[in-house]
Amino acid sequence: MGIDETTKINLLYNFYHSLLTKKQNQYINLYYVEDFSLSEIAEQLDVSRQAVMDNLHRSVSLLESFEAELGLVQKTQEIDDIASQLDRIVLKKYPKDKELVELVRRISKINEK
Repeated sequence: MGIDETTKINLLYNFYHSLLTKKQNQYINLYYVEDFSLSEIAEQLDVSRQAVMDNLHRSVSLLESFEAELGLVQKTQEIDDIASQLDRIVLKKYPKDKELVELVRRISKINEK
């Protein structure tokens, strides 16, 4: 099951927002995080709706290119999946091994920070 477009862009934004310009951050934040409409953003920033759409399109394309190049979202999701599987296996087969259980919990928490 895939994630919807807004969730995907929010995830990319969480990872790569620091690589965007202040202006790009502003557009993405208002539209995808704050849920402003195109018209509301245009009014607030004193630009046309078309300018808002163009900036959003370019900013989203940049976020997607960062992910294509760096793959941080994909790698993080893979680490989460492996950590979950490892946690289930360890708890099932080695529940009394406190050191192993603690190491698995530490791995699981890495992506939470």
